[in-house]
Parts: sequence; C-alpha cells; structure tokens
Amino acid sequence: MEQRALGATGLTTSILGFGGSELREPSLTEAETGTLLNGLLDAGITLVDTAHCYGDSEEKIGRHLASRRDEYVLVSKTGHKIDGVDDWTPEATRAGVELSLQRLRTDHLDVVLLHGPRPFGDAQLALLDELDSLKQRGLVRFTGISNDGDNLAYGLATGRCDVIECSVNIADQRNLRAILPGVDEPAGVDDLPGVIAKRPIANATWRHAERPVGSYQEDYWVRLQALAYEVDLPMDEFALRFTAFAPGVSTSIVGTIKPERFAHNVALVEKGPLPDDVLAHVADRWSQADEGWDSLG
Repeated sequence: MEQRALGATGLTTSILGFGGSELREPSLTEAETGTLLNGLLDAGITLVDTAHCYGDSEEKIGRHLASRRDEYVLVSKTGHKIDGVDDWTPEATRAGVELSLQRLRTDHLDVVLLHGPRPFGDAQLALLDELDSLKQRGLVRFTGISNDGDNLAYGLATGRCDVIECSVNIADQRNLRAILPGVDEPAGVDDLPGVIAKRPIANATWRHAERPVGSYQEDYWVRLQALAYEVDLPMDEFALRFTAFAPGVSTSIVGTIKPERFAHNVALVEKGPLPDDVLAHVADRWSQADEGWDSLG
C-alpha cells in the first residue's frame, strides 16, 4: 500500500485509511471485529479514524488493536456528546479526549479533530486553545478540525490546524476546488495541513435506481444526475481513485465491516490516479453542473 506524509505532521500514512464509524453495527461479532481490524493492518492500512460518538467503535479498536498501537496513526474526534457537559466547550473537548484514551487503551492520540461545530467562528477558538493544552500534556500529538465549506475555511484561516478532515468526492468538490490549501501542489507538501478525505465514494449513492427520498444519500444522488459523468469505469473505481489521488489529499477513509470489500478497495487504489482525460471530464462536468453547491459535510 502506497504511503504518504500527513501534511507537515511528520506522520506517514497509507493512501487509504479506515473509517471506524461502521464498527458500531450491532450484528458485528467480536471475532469478526478482530478479523477485520487486524486484517486492515496486515494489508498495510496505517490510519484508523474514529470518534467517541461512534457507538462502541473506540472500545472495539482498543480491544483488538491496542497491542499493535505503533503500527498505525490513530485519529479521533471530540467536542460534543459528553454526558453532563455542554457541547462545544473546552470542558467537552477535554472530556472527549480523556474518554477516547480510556476506550482506545492508549496513552496518546496521534490526531484529535474538533468534530465540527457548525458554525465555526471566533466563539470556537477556545476549543482550539484546549486542544493546544492537551498537546502540551502529551495526550495528543496533532490537532485540527473535521468540517466543511465556510466552517472549514475559517478553521484553516486560523493557521492552527495540523490536520483537517473534510468531504471530497465526485459529487462534493467545493472543499477540493475552492478551500483546501495547495490544491495545485502534490499531496504531502511539507508546510501544509494534512488532509483526510471522508466520504470518498459519495456514499455509493449510484446504487439507487430511483431518488432515495429522505435518505442522507439523496443530495448526492441528485447531484450525480446533474453531473451525468460518462466514464468507462465501474463507479466505485472511478469515485475512489478520484478522491484518493486528488491534489492535496493525504489519505481517504473508507468504512466497511466486510474484509473482502476493503481488499477490493485496496486493489482499486493500487491502480493509481485516474487518466488525465477522465480528470478533465470531471472538471468540465463540475464547472457546467455546479449550482453553487456547498459541501454536504
């Protein structure tokens, strides 16, 4: 698996990372969880992304991967959903990290991101201050935000993000084309924040023959109808290779509880970037169809 620098952090990670939100699936047995997580590391995946609000995702990662802690970059998120503490306060930010450390069975987190909030502005700078304090205590190595659109732009403008996480995919390109720093430079430029791309396959919304009304996939489905890409590739390959090799992107996180699906995704990214003519087609269709679309986040 190809490795990349996570921006200026000095961390090295695989081009494809694991998004741990789906680990909360109740049908997933303990044995299946262990097989999945250890299989990811065995396949060369070196970034695991989770959050304390992803059900029991952190506990599962802690149980099965604590003994291999030095083999992967561990990313979690904080800032809200802590019992008895107001959301988006320094207290919630600190408590979220402390809870994650316990659940993940580790003495430090490589990356901690503020999990929003929206809007993100001057009132949230105290949250970044708290993250700096956690760094000084050695509990966190690098910090940043998980956000999109104008909120992402504000966070980047503070100059205080080592790492950012945002949506980048064939149906969601505002972050990529208008906000991310160094989009015209090769991935891993030393003085730029690391970029973790979420939703790299646009929730695979093309699987729906009809508009999935009321689903979180609906907006992506509508956009793909308008974009009307004409590519001679399977849609999952087209989508994943687009995001994984997008300028400025350090790693793309995909969530699945099926080991065979992750092996399939690894094989797709090993094919490398999309051909130039396909990328030109994507840019052309985006410029024609874009109606001022904001990132869906």
